Amino acid sequence: MKRGGQGTSGKLRPFSIMDRKASVIWNGSLREGTGTLSTESGVLADTQYSFRTLFAEGRGTNPDELIAASLGGCFSMALSNELGTAGFHPQRIETTATATLEDLIAGWTLTRIQLDVHASVPDVSQAQFMKAALAAKTKCPVARLLNTTISMSASLNP
Repeated sequence: MKRGGQGTSGKLRPFSIMDRKASVIWNGSLREGTGTLSTESGVLADTQYSFRTLFAEGRGTNPDELIAASLGGCFSMALSNELGTAGFHPQRIETTATATLEDLIAGWTLTRIQLDVHASVPDVSQAQFMKAALAAKTKCPVARLLNTTISMSASLNP
């Protein structure tokens, strides 16, 4: 649902709140059970996930992989925006997001995500690119949501 709301300026803006929906079905116990994930857009439709896809081998995805993909996608779009705002036109941004899960005293915890970014951006210097990449890491809505350490390496393709 799209609604009006207050932006950072405090003024009402149309369509400043967007809801995105995903539905999940889980059947059975943790170790033997299976589940499916579906998104409102239809990109994920009854996508399988299970204990085996999280901690072992198995066909399907897992929540941590999806978080990494969400951050990588969000960051890449934010970087494209930062570069565009600075007057550059990125040709390609390739981001690999690696989510690290650790068995802590509190239980399994997503402790950090590493972003490895390679981009082809004509006429941009390394310093300008790094400034845009750091701003994108800070401004990406998914990064702001996550309560974890997000580290990054970024390089320009020759």
